[in-house]
Amino acid sequence: MPSYLSPGVYVEEVASGSRPIEGVGTSVAAFVGLAPTGPLNEPTLVTNWSQYVSSFGDFTDGYYLAHSVYGFFNNGGSAAYVVRVGGSAEGSTGAGPAPAEVSGPVPPVAMPAAEPKQLGTFAVAATAPGAAGPLTVEVADPEGEGPAERFKLIVKDGDKPVETFDVTAKKSSRSYVVTQVKERSKLISVTEAAPAAQLARPENQTVTLATPSAPAPAPAPAERDQAAHPGPAQYLGDSADRTGFGGLEAIDEISMVAVPDLMAAYQQGTLDLEAVKAVQLGLIAHCELMGDRVAVVDPPPGLNARQIRVWRQETAGYDSKYAALYYPWLKSFDPATGQARMVPPSGHVAGIWARNDSERGVHKAPANEVVRGAVDLELQITRGEQDLLNPIGVNCIRAFPGRGVRVWGARTLSSDPEWRYLNIRRYFNYLEESILIGTQWVVFEPNDHALWARIRRNVSAFLVNEWRSGALFGQRPEEAYYVKCDEETNPPESVDLGRVVCEIGIAPVKPAEFVIFRLSQFSSGNGELEE
Repeated sequence: MPSYLSPGVYVEEVASGSRPIEGVGTSVAAFVGLAPTGPLNEPTLVTNWSQYVSSFGDFTDGYYLAHSVYGFFNNGGSAAYVVRVGGSAEGSTGAGPAPAEVSGPVPPVAMPAAEPKQLGTFAVAATAPGAAGPLTVEVADPEGEGPAERFKLIVKDGDKPVETFDVTAKKSSRSYVVTQVKERSKLISVTEAAPAAQLARPENQTVTLATPSAPAPAPAPAERDQAAHPGPAQYLGDSADRTGFGGLEAIDEISMVAVPDLMAAYQQGTLDLEAVKAVQLGLIAHCELMGDRVAVVDPPPGLNARQIRVWRQETAGYDSKYAALYYPWLKSFDPATGQARMVPPSGHVAGIWARNDSERGVHKAPANEVVRGAVDLELQITRGEQDLLNPIGVNCIRAFPGRGVRVWGARTLSSDPEWRYLNIRRYFNYLEESILIGTQWVVFEPNDHALWARIRRNVSAFLVNEWRSGALFGQRPEEAYYVKCDEETNPPESVDLGRVVCEIGIAPVKPAEFVIFRLSQFSSGNGELEE
């Protein structure tokens, strides 16, 4: 209390007692997967596609992480944490999985690059010997018209072209010569020989490369397999070491988590279905432990409607209100190859959740939304097939004539009818986190009637705004929610223990999943139903 010791006028600031509760964000995703470069087991925030490329590299064969992050931003996502698992901390090109098209034994490690040769503002060197003698590299004009910095890089073994790259000298481009050669070439390496501002297209020329002297020692088989094909332990990680899923526990703002590269390992045979299930169970357990995020689960590729039903009920058998499953895979355009390829739906779906939250609100079911970037589906789902999949929590993605590819389901993997709908789970996550953060001022306040009244007032002010925005059901606020914090919820024995208990009840809106119009014939003239 202030002291008044001499006559005068005193001006004091008095707190109004109103402490508004602000809604938290619900659109931050987390992706755990494989990338050719980037920080290892370190959650890295990226807010656009260019940031991702600069940190983790561009589209690469054998990886789905880049395609998923690209689909996330393309569908309305604005921020994501990326955790790279597997590979080496240095981010060498051999750190990731082998390309999906390659089978058989793992190829030998490339030789160290020989003495580089100048190629304009770049330097090129051989990383493997040629079969017919020293390798040559030719710079030629690209096919068709395009920017002045575009050119074609042709690697020849003798007179035979063995590698061709349509690249550019522009560093911010996806076709940047250094990036493309680093990710795709097995014979040469290209580095910058001038500052970034001075990089330019080299003149048309041909240079002969020196042959590397001796191969680098190959890593031990166990070390190589762990780096190229991380197992369940690498995905699950450790919260103490901040690795894998454990590294995401310290980040509160995450609201959705996906592991798109899990199915890449399954396709290549490095993880079986039991290992895939172990990782997905770990993902769901992480979301349940945190209580403020939902897992976006990918199904195995190549399954028809009957097989996905068996996988869902018998093989996987997940039952969680903190997870959602989407099927089938999407056919998306791959800028790296110029062709369409199948990708898991989790990244695109996470972007749709973020877009839905921004445009309509987290209370609205993220369904009947167009999947941007999807040119087709792995399998066209019929209504009869969805009749079997929807009740067991498989959210179908369907293509409709004239309406594009759309998400046509909004259910969790829970068997509890109370948590059947995805938007209800995510909306409760939003409310719980908002109230938790917005009432931190209560701790250590005097536990009396005045405090209880302030809690009721602040929570009610937050919920009435939610009701006005259409998130709560009811024609009047009294029908939409109640807030109880009084002598009944706080008896003397509870107060003596230092507790203040506030009971909140809400009536969330449920999605109109089944729209039914009943048509009847009226008798002519009298407007009455015909018997």
